[in-house]
Amino acid sequence: MNWLDLNAEAVSTGLGLGEEFAPWLAELERIGAPTLPSSLPDEHEIDELFAHLGIAPEAGEELRANWPSPERNPELWWLLQHCHRQLVTLMGRSDISLYGQWHRLPSHLGALGRLFFIYVYLATVPAVRQWHQERGIEDAVSWATLADLGEHIAIHRRVYGNAGLYSHIWLTLHFRGIIYRLGRLQFELWRFSPKWPIYDEANGDNLPEPKPFPEAPALSIHIPESGGSIDPAACDASLAWAREFFARHFPEKQYLFARCNSWLLDPQLADYLPPTANIVRFQRHFNLVPGGEIGDEDVIWFVFRQDGTSVDQLPTRTTLERAVVEHLQAGKHWEMRSGWMTL
Repeated sequence: MNWLDLNAEAVSTGLGLGEEFAPWLAELERIGAPTLPSSLPDEHEIDELFAHLGIAPEAGEELRANWPSPERNPELWWLLQHCHRQLVTLMGRSDISLYGQWHRLPSHLGALGRLFFIYVYLATVPAVRQWHQERGIEDAVSWATLADLGEHIAIHRRVYGNAGLYSHIWLTLHFRGIIYRLGRLQFELWRFSPKWPIYDEANGDNLPEPKPFPEAPALSIHIPESGGSIDPAACDASLAWAREFFARHFPEKQYLFARCNSWLLDPQLADYLPPTANIVRFQRHFNLVPGGEIGDEDVIWFVFRQDGTSVDQLPTRTTLERAVVEHLQAGKHWEMRSGWMTL
């Protein structure tokens, strides 16, 4: 069967997908397949590409063993081509999110389903690299950004024992030119939503100028696992780099602000950690905004890289680990909090 002859309904039936996939497949069909279909890297390119992307040899062997093709896997190849097309169509578009669209494929598809989105990203490397080059972004930043793929594959392998992506949708930002790693931190093209609580009325007059406003361009800060501690010198260097980088490569917008949404901004952490702790010092960069969401699962995942483990079984080797466990054992919750800063 030729994958070009398939449609969304045939793909859904062939892969045994449930009704929840129908809106996503319909949207992919509406966008259409690439005029020039993408391809996965050739055999002689794989080793060099995996090295650039930080994909470890063990994961690389698993990817090679399950390598899809249009002849063997026409329905998955249709899906791969259309996901690739959607990424390319949205290249550089920070105003559109794919969260809620790309569904994790069901377990009955086995290893190929588990690895599917990795293959989508591998197929999209040439397109996003071209985007970076057109923006004048140096190779070192380009590959450091895309190497988050290898980092997340490694995390999945460490936790679950095989290659995969715990949060497959996260990498859509990297492979459509929305996020960049500059030293210790990552910076995502973003803007303040009209509904975002920038600051409350009680302290609004006391905040420094300039103050953010609805729809103001901003850089959303993320902290990758690799790179060591978030010591102030490393973070300050990244922020300085970001000011220069986005002014040079994205001059059409003026990025005066940065924001962060993370469990790292929960002020309760300061009740357990010393004032000199890097996390506490990181928090001081930001003007905290009102409101938050319960983030217990996020804290457990990011601190311990464990999924579904009871609190009583978590290790307490470090000050931070002890703080997380003691807080939860006391019946309290950790929060995801947001804050902003001027650049």
